[in-house]
Amino acid sequence: MQAKWQEIIQQAVQFRHQLHRRPELTWEEENTSALIREQLDSLGIEWRSCARFGTLATLAPNAKGPHIALRGDIDALPIHELTDLPYKSEVEGKMHACGHDGHTAALWAAAAWLKAHEAELPGPVTLVFQPAEEGGHGARSMIEDGALEGVDRIYGWHNWPAIPFGQAVCPDGPVMSGNGTFEIELKGRGGHASQPELCRDPVLAAAAITLNLQQIVSRRLPPQSATVVSVTSIDAINAPTVTPDRVKMGGSIRLAQPELRETINQLITDISEETARTYGVSAHVTTTKRYEATINHPDAAEDYRNALADALGQNWQCKPIHIPIMASEDFSYYLNEIPGAFALIGMSKEDAYKAPCHSPEYAFNDDLIGQVVKVFSRLVGAPEP
Repeated sequence: MQAKWQEIIQQAVQFRHQLHRRPELTWEEENTSALIREQLDSLGIEWRSCARFGTLATLAPNAKGPHIALRGDIDALPIHELTDLPYKSEVEGKMHACGHDGHTAALWAAAAWLKAHEAELPGPVTLVFQPAEEGGHGARSMIEDGALEGVDRIYGWHNWPAIPFGQAVCPDGPVMSGNGTFEIELKGRGGHASQPELCRDPVLAAAAITLNLQQIVSRRLPPQSATVVSVTSIDAINAPTVTPDRVKMGGSIRLAQPELRETINQLITDISEETARTYGVSAHVTTTKRYEATINHPDAAEDYRNALADALGQNWQCKPIHIPIMASEDFSYYLNEIPGAFALIGMSKEDAYKAPCHSPEYAFNDDLIGQVVKVFSRLVGAPEP
């Protein structure tokens, strides 16, 4: 079977490069999903569409053991690629800058390996090719369209350039944070910059609000809580001699404990409104919930850790990295419904593959594909590659 294994990995790498050349954004993955379905057809694996561009395929549907799902996300990002890869993006302003092409290729490789050993699977295995992870709540739509029906456990992963190749993390509890956004519209009184006494300056209020919001994490929340409140934009463009009458601000929150979301949002609103008032300016605050924290179930996480140890070796755990990381994942939707776990698997090698996710210089390490297939095979009880 070694020749079969090498053939599968080679085909998976070629498939990833094909996907990388033609990236598609969240809820635009029409061609990507068509390619995935063609590849499943080539393996003789039946599939059904789910949430339009998502695809579900189940192996050994009549096996008596636990039904396990394996998930890969398929969407790209609106980023102009700056690598010199021979298979770099051919679509202007779009790039697989988060490695979802690698996630997809690894899941296809797992499908090929598991199909070759379908009769030996102890339980059903569902392959979940999910669209719209990048802010599009694709996991929620997949669940609404029945992706988890009959499934007992689900596992997912994300490549992580900050972790060395051959190492990973998979804790009990939070592994990635929840997130949200906020917008603040300030209304003051504009006028000539030479007459500040006649103005009510929303730019000054915006600066004060930015500083005061930093007190939420440092003074209003327990120091043990993993939280971030960041002002990421202040839109106050105007002529140099004019004080504007309006300013728009925007920002992001990250939190590992879902129960803190309401408190953080209320503090953002209260601090913004009260600070604005001291400058004679009014503030209207809008907060938006995005993803919840990705929180592993202990039993599933233990099984995942055992599979990682078997596949990567006993030194697989990356201990220096701080967990949870403050990035977010819509895999949280699955874990809010059924038991499962999520892992971050490292890919950096010496000076290679170190550019972070969402960087225009990001590059996925193809050697991860074989590693992940080995981990997935152990999780579902398939023979080892």
